[in-house]
Amino acid sequence: TQSRSSAASDVYKRQNFDRTSISLLERGLRSPTLDTVICLCRALEIPYSQLAVLIEAKLEQLHAQEKPQPR
Repeated sequence: TQSRSSAASDVYKRQNFDRTSISLLERGLRSPTLDTVICLCRALEIPYSQLAVLIEAKLEQLHAQEKPQPR
């Protein structure tokens, strides 16, 4: 959504992230360093452990969608 994109943009600006690098991360063309992930967590004011749980849940969801459905 637009507000989500705007919020993300604000986070990137506060942390001095390069727009090109962020674009590559968002499109999955580059993986973030641990330092980048921790900086994003600080900017979003969430603990790294919470982000890890969210990522794990999303990956499980994606993997479930990839499994072939029985006929």
